[in-house]
Amino acid sequence: MSPVALPEIGIRLSGALDPGRCVELARAAENAGFASVWFAENPFQRAVMATVGACAAATRRVRIGVGVINPYGRHPTLIAMEFAALDELSEGRAILGMGSGIPAAVRCMGFTDNRPVTAMREAIAIIRAMLSGDGATVSGQVFRADGARLGFRPRRPDLPIYMAAAGERGLKVCGEIADGLVISNLTPLSSTERMVRIVGEAAARSGRPKPRIVQYVPCVARADGAEAHALVKAVIGEMMIGFWPVGDDWPAARAMIVAESGIPRGDFAAALERLRHGEDAAGVLDERFVAAFALAGTAEECRQQAARFRAVGVDELALTFAGVQPAEDMAYFGRFLW
Repeated sequence: MSPVALPEIGIRLSGALDPGRCVELARAAENAGFASVWFAENPFQRAVMATVGACAAATRRVRIGVGVINPYGRHPTLIAMEFAALDELSEGRAILGMGSGIPAAVRCMGFTDNRPVTAMREAIAIIRAMLSGDGATVSGQVFRADGARLGFRPRRPDLPIYMAAAGERGLKVCGEIADGLVISNLTPLSSTERMVRIVGEAAARSGRPKPRIVQYVPCVARADGAEAHALVKAVIGEMMIGFWPVGDDWPAARAMIVAESGIPRGDFAAALERLRHGEDAAGVLDERFVAAFALAGTAEECRQQAARFRAVGVDELALTFAGVQPAEDMAYFGRFLW
């Protein structure tokens, strides 16, 4: 294997999987040498905290990251309570990732004026104050706390708090207040490089160290590289349908990502339309989509692709292992990483 600088490699799990399966995969990731297990929570899927606790109890070494949860379903005071307890259970391995949530889902919860960036500032201020052992008193536009204090001493008053962001305002706030940035799936390298720069500059202006960068990426690593490419296209297709709104009125951050992917907007929109009409992703998506949005191929090919993320400033990749044999694929890829 050629010597290349790699980011740390972890895995990403979600509420689409049942808790027992998540425990199996967390153990498999630790056995394969991966650095972390991240859990994504989306409204109306399985809530992740029970699963996260089970995985923390079933492992000994991997970092346990939750990225992201939003503060609308759980008040920030409850988030502080939960993560202080999780950090005790995991013996200091917990990482909290905060995000403003999927807008349509947040509206379904009754929050029609959620002011996402303001909400992140206020929520993180409350959580930090409580985890530090101090009382949190915040009278904000979205959240309030009046002397909210934990009734026990947290294991780590500086438990890391990461923030998900894609737009420029959110990225700047991340640099100002967070310990890390969580970059979503379907973010090409050019977009990642821009985001890393914005966050780093904001942190420097605030006199803070550069936040750690974690990026989510779908992955299929197989000895048969062609098979891996075909399988990962199905995951990319599902994510495209879920992330992009119907019609041409895309959020600015989504439009920017497509522009930076190197895939013409017309080609991207046409592929979306075909996917929404039920066409098979393997026939709709060409190799441009795989190159922009995934790691796929043999283990050595995936390893070389991972190195590109390190080159633009990503500290850690959290891989969603697609297909029906994620544990086997993790073990195969792990043998080539270290």
